[in-house]
Parts: sequence; C-alpha cells; structure tokens
Amino acid sequence: MELYNLTAHELLGKIKNKEVSPEEIFLALKKRIKEVDCKVRAYVRADKSEERIRESKNPKTGLLEGIPVSIKDNICTDNCNTECCSRILEGFKPPYDATVIKKLKEAGAVILGFKTNMDEFAFGSSTENSFFGSTRNPWDLERVPGGSSGGSAAAVAANEAILALGSDTGGSIRQPASFCGVVGLKPTYGRVSRYGLIAFASSLDQIGPITKDVRDNALLMNCISGYDPMDSTSVDTNVPDYTQALVNDIKGIKIGIPEEYFVAGLDPEVRSVLEESIHKLKALGADFKEISLPHTEYAVPVYYIIATAEASSNLARFDGVQYGLRVDKTRNLIDMYKNTRAEGFGEEAKRRIILGTFALSHGYYDAYYLRALKVRTLIKQDFDAAFKELDCILTPTSPTPAFKIGEKTADPLKMYLSDIYTISVNLAGIPAISVPCGFTKKGLPVGLQILARPFAEEMLFRVAHTYEQNTCWHKMEPKI
Repeated sequence: MELYNLTAHELLGKIKNKEVSPEEIFLALKKRIKEVDCKVRAYVRADKSEERIRESKNPKTGLLEGIPVSIKDNICTDNCNTECCSRILEGFKPPYDATVIKKLKEAGAVILGFKTNMDEFAFGSSTENSFFGSTRNPWDLERVPGGSSGGSAAAVAANEAILALGSDTGGSIRQPASFCGVVGLKPTYGRVSRYGLIAFASSLDQIGPITKDVRDNALLMNCISGYDPMDSTSVDTNVPDYTQALVNDIKGIKIGIPEEYFVAGLDPEVRSVLEESIHKLKALGADFKEISLPHTEYAVPVYYIIATAEASSNLARFDGVQYGLRVDKTRNLIDMYKNTRAEGFGEEAKRRIILGTFALSHGYYDAYYLRALKVRTLIKQDFDAAFKELDCILTPTSPTPAFKIGEKTADPLKMYLSDIYTISVNLAGIPAISVPCGFTKKGLPVGLQILARPFAEEMLFRVAHTYEQNTCWHKMEPKI
C-alpha cells in the first residue's frame, strides 16, 4: 500500500518506528497529486515544493510530526496566496498565519504551499462557484464534491491529502464530507479560533477538520482547538484529549431522531442507508427516541437572511484599494470601486451581497434581519430542550447524494436547499460530525450526521468511532 493511502495516525506510527521519514511521506503525496489532480482539481495552484521538502526533512516534534496538512483557500498562511478562490483577491499573500496554522506548525505538521479549491468566499454547496473552476467528485468525476470545502473533501477522498482543514458556515465541511465519503466535523462555535479565517458570516463560521477516519479527526481537533485572545468569539474553556473519547461502546447512549429531517424531499436511497445505520447503532446498544425540532422549517430562510447580511458587511472591505484586484483607468474613486467589485466578484457573490445589503437596508432591517435573529433563538431553544433528555441527535447530512456538475447552477434556491440538514447546527452554534454510512446503487457515498450539545465533541467522537469500528464504509476508496 502506498504511503498516501494511509491515515495520519498510521503514518505517525511508522515515523515513530523509523519505518518511513516525513520527507518520504511528502514526496509520495506530491507524486499522488501530480498523478490525479488533473482529473479531480482539488488544488488551485502550484506548491513551493522545495521549501516544503526542507520543512518535511526537519519537522518539529509534536502531535503531527511531519504529517502534511492541506488548507482551504480562505485560511491565511503567511506569504502564501490566499484568495478565497475569488478574482477580487487575486495575488493576495497574507503577512501572517491564521491561529490554526500556527497551531499546526507548532504540532510539527507540514503545511502544503498550495490551497484547496472552494466556492468563492465559501458561497456555495458544490465548489462550482470558484474562479479556478469546478472540483470533481473522486467517486464520479461528472459530479460535484459538495461545497464550499469541496477541494479539501475531494483531496482527502482521492488520497491527495492526509489531513485537511475546511470551514463550515452552513454545512461547508459536513456536506462535502458526505458527498466524498470522508469524515468532516463542524466544531462548537468558539471552540476553534477564527483568527485568520477570511470571514463569510462571522456569527456562523467555524474552521474544522476533514479526514479519512474518526481517529484522525480527533487528532487534528487536538491540535487546532483552544482559546485564542486574537478572536473575540473564542471561548476560554478546557480542551480535552479527544482521542480519549474513541471508545468502541455506545451502550445506553440516548439518540434522538427528529421527524422534521425524515420528510418528503429526502432521497429514498439516502433514507434507506440511514435506516440501516440506525439499526446498526441500535444493535450496538444505543437507545433511540423520536423527537421534534419544530422550528426546523424556518432554518433555510433565517440562514439566508443572516448569512447574506453578514457577508455583505464583511465583503465591503474588498474594494481594490489595499490588496487584490484593482481596475484602473477609471474616472474617479467611485468608478474604481464599482468596476473593481463588478469584475472581481462572481455571480453568486454578487447575488449574496445584494440580498444581504437589502436585508440590512433602512426600512427592511427590522422586517428581515432582526426577525431572523429572533427565529434563530427559537431554533437554538429547540436544540437546548432536546439535549436535556438526549446525548446526541442523528440525521442525514444531505437530502441527496452528490449531484451532477451544472445540475443546480441555474436554480439558486434549489442549490440553497442542499444545506437544509446542516444549517440549523450553525444557527444554534452546536457541534456536528458527518461520517460515511453507505452508498447508493450508483456507488455514491452517503453521510450520517451526528449532533451534540455545545462543547460535547467528545460525544460525537464516541458515537462516530463506535459506528465506524463496526462498519467498513470509511475503508472504501474511489477508483480514479
């Protein structure tokens, strides 16, 4: 078996036993990327290989000593192009590392010098809205990998990455993890620092891990979690060793099944796979209870008011003055602003800026944004009430398997509904994980989503690890 096929924890064992060197791992990964990324297109630019090879020869000692990590294109890396896959940030090289990058380097990880593809500014569910073009799903190159962290998920699934970071604003880690048959975790809001993450919607964004299995996910969370004074939303609370939660035992664990997530619109094959997963967890000793999360039906409209409003505010800074694209030969400053933003932003980015600006405008703020915030509170209260009786909640990650490239681009509303099972988690600020749980008849992966109360990632890892240890889905690999 090639080195790039192995998990991070398997490779760490080989490094410890001096069976392989970090340099050999890096070169094997580089070879794999060269072989298959012309088909998958998970990455968006060339790597400074010589610099990374030097780093892999002398990695710091730590939890991830010598393990390469792939980074989404919206996470700042010192002097490395970070453009959110948008023309308006063309050529932008941050003068600093995001906190998660600092933590990874301190843990001995080797940061790949090129970023993974994404929907522009994380606006999308398919990685089709990238200035660099679409990423392909490794299981079917005619289908999307999900989004917006589609590049990271596809890279992990195609063995072009050992570990990867994504960001999740409304499902952007979990949905592509589901589509690509890998493990993706959206941590509790405030668990992982957002400092250095180029913001989409500041009250929703979270950085999280995308990995080949649950153990790697826990390992990566150990490295990136923790309080950061540079992030005002970071929560100063104890960070456990998540690998200690990886016990193969869920006897007596109370799991809720929300009726609102198993309704019309759920693909029949996805439903069938989920039902089999529930039977498996019951056989392993979990106690199930049907529950109701009554405000779920409002999640999509609430999310697309709050998220677009915050995006409109956050993206106002990209105007051609200090960095990125600047359209010259204009008559005055206002023309320069207009022309730069018109040429720099893609269609979906423009759509969301317009929606958000409208929701925040005079005369509409109370009717839309303020009302959405109030309903968001009701959604959070639904989860608070449920977790008084439950340890976790189980749902599909996505209502469908991966769809074909171009299938939903002409209908934005249809695309937005792809996130219907994931966005409530971001609105409530709770953690959730997606793990592979089966395949459709066409060989497309299906994801199982597990939700827990705030800062209860340990419960997610326990249930996900137990399910994983008693199934074989995480061992399946696409043939590219």
